[in-house]
Formats: sequence, C-alpha cells, structure tokens
Amino acid sequence: MTYDECLKYLSDLGQELLGLKFGLHTISQILAELGRPHERYDTAIVAGTNGKGSTCAILASIIEHAGYPTGLFTSPHLVRVNERMRVNGQEVSDADFAAAFSQVAGAVELLLSQKKLDSRPSFFEFLTATAFQHFANAGAKFVVLEVGMGGRLDATNVTDPRVALITNIDFDHMEFLGSTLAAIATEKAGIIKPHRTVISCVEEAEASAAIRHRAEECEARLLELKEVAKISNLHARQGRYSFDLALDGAHFARLVCPLLGRFQVKNTVAAVAGAWQLQEEGFDISRRSILQGLSTASWPGRLEAIHTKPLVLLDGGHNPGAARELATFIRQELPGRKVRLVYASMRDKAIKEICASIFPLAEEVYITHPEHPRTASPEHILSALDSRPARMRIELDPTLALQKACAASQPDDVVLVVGSLFLVGAIKKAQGEGKLHL
Repeated sequence: MTYDECLKYLSDLGQELLGLKFGLHTISQILAELGRPHERYDTAIVAGTNGKGSTCAILASIIEHAGYPTGLFTSPHLVRVNERMRVNGQEVSDADFAAAFSQVAGAVELLLSQKKLDSRPSFFEFLTATAFQHFANAGAKFVVLEVGMGGRLDATNVTDPRVALITNIDFDHMEFLGSTLAAIATEKAGIIKPHRTVISCVEEAEASAAIRHRAEECEARLLELKEVAKISNLHARQGRYSFDLALDGAHFARLVCPLLGRFQVKNTVAAVAGAWQLQEEGFDISRRSILQGLSTASWPGRLEAIHTKPLVLLDGGHNPGAARELATFIRQELPGRKVRLVYASMRDKAIKEICASIFPLAEEVYITHPEHPRTASPEHILSALDSRPARMRIELDPTLALQKACAASQPDDVVLVVGSLFLVGAIKKAQGEGKLHL
C-alpha cells in the first residue's frame, strides 16, 4: 500500500473517538499474527489525565541520550499521523509508515478471513499495532508508550513494561472511564503489572487509594512521588523552572524543566524518577544522560511559543485540570500583561468549568470553530457559560481568529490559543503551509 492508500484505509475505519473500542483481544490477535513485535524491545508506559505526553517526551529524550535507540508512541496527532511514532525524536517517514501499516493490514485481512476477528480494528488499535511494528522494523531497543485513554483496556497495555507511570487523576472522558476519581484511577491503574515498579504523581486521596490497591494486588513496587520526591531551590526564569531533587535516596542538582509552566515540574520529576528506576534495574542511564535529555526534550501543543511580539502560545489543554494549570500559569508568569484567548472546544468537554478558569483572566476572547465533527459551535459554548465575557468576538476560521487577536494586541501582550488539540493542530497546519500571517 502507498502512504495515501494507508491514510484512506485509516479514514475508512471511522473517527478515532467515535469508533473507540476497549479491550485487548483484537490488538493481541494482530500482534500475535505479526510475530509479537511488541516483545522485541523494552517498554515504559504512561497513563494519567494530564501530562502524559510531556512525561513521555521527556523520558524518551533521557533514554535516547543514554544511547538506546528509543521509540515514542503518543496520541493524538496535531497535523500528521506520522507524529505519533518517533524513533530518536524523528517522525516515522511516509515510506516507513506505509511499510508497517501494510504489514498490519495484511495481518488484519488474514485474521478476518480466518474468522479470528469479528470486525476490523478501531482507528486507534490499527495505529497502535502499526507503531509496534514500526519500532521493531526500525530496531528500537526501548519504547515509551502514552496510553490513549484509561489504561486497563487501552490498546497500548499489551506489553510488560519495565516501569509504569501515572501522572495524575482528574475528571475527563467520564462516559468511558467512570464518574468518580476512584473509578477513573482504577482504569488507569490497569497499566500496573505484577512485580514491576509503578511511579505515581497522584495526590488526591481517593485516586491514590485505588492505585495502591492495584499495586498491592500485583505485588508491584509503588513509588508515590508525594512521599519519596522532595523538591528544593525552585526558581523560575521566563516561565521555565529549575530545581534540586531528592528522590528516594538519590540527589539531583540544578535540573531544568524543558517545558513552560510550573505544572511541568511534576512531569519532569516523574520522567526523571522513571529513568532512575530503569537505571536501578540495570539500564545504563547516567546523571549526564538525564541532564542531556532534559536539555533537548520538547513537546508541541503545550504552552508552545510560535511568535514573540505579541507572544503567541499554543495550549491544547482540554479538561478542567489543564485549564486550572493554564490559569495558574497566566497569574504567575504573565502578571500585568494583557491576555487574549482564541478558544474552541469539543462538544463532549466540560466547557463551563474550563471557561470559568480562564475566561476571567482575558482581556478579550475570540471563539472559533476548527473543522472537526465533534467541535462545539460558538452557540453551544456560549450556552454553557454562566456569563459571557465582557469583550468577545466570534470568528469561525481559527487562522483568522488568531490573526485578529494578534492585530488587536501590543508587542508586550500575550495571545493564548487554548481549549482543543484540534484547534492547535489547525493553527500549526496553517503555519506549516505558510497561511498564518502574524
């Protein structure tokens, strides 16, 4: 199959979330037919409500700098599906994507003909299998996996990871994962495997109890960072933090968080803890590797700066927890500066709670509408609010909305593009095509 034929095949599987299926039977059957590519390298897996992608990117960067050919699987993508599969920081090429995808398609067709599968895999299952196959084709020695949703029945949860990490627990995807923090935590704790180590950033008592229960069931070693990680000498410079870390007997001086925002300190600590745990298990990961990994790690779409005057930041945070983190960032790092928001949301998100956190901090709000079947209309967004922003504009085209927000701003002002990864993707696509003029 050509690359374009692969994308057509993938599109025919349906929307990623609308076609979502939970369960490990289908992915396990496909991987078995492919010769179990996911068992040809060591893995780490990361679950959580927020911070999964950042933590994965930082951990993968550290392992890469330790000299291991390192795969990174994340979701969703912002512009191109290739973004989801990287080896040593490089996106899978169109040719390599097509090669791995075609191998998966061949296995699927055979399994369907043999009636070992009742139906085609979902969009996410197919891409997960493609990623596992690509990493094997590319000779990866270690792969960092970001859970798509939940954990227990997510298609990524078919490996025996050397370490599992849980970043946090908050309310999101409740129609799939449950309506309480304990229920959500139970699903995410499904990534914990017998006699392995799990590192938890979770602080809420109800969710922590669920994770401890799963760890005890699995006789897994649980490191709760709220107990074993101590941060000192925390300093901020232009939104980026440095700190010293005492971690379960080990000490790290002058670590620098590679991403903007104080909330990224916790994700950085989780990644460092994951890497150091791997070192304790025999992986050759030095303190130098950790420092080098932190110095080069990046993660698009999370307070990503794309322009300076005015400062334009892209943030795909799309749930109440991410909105609270963003509000804290505005208060702490942007005091006295006028902030304009370009906002969009999917219909199934907690729009009222998200907007209550960030809208009051804005000089002006531009509500927009990226092209996606799940996008909330401006009318839907406004109907969810207790009160409308004092200064608000509706501009359906995301690129025009951002350009108008920048035109209304002074050089020292800030424009935040927030609320949806699909909105961030639309802006990055326009930028890549030379259609964004700021």
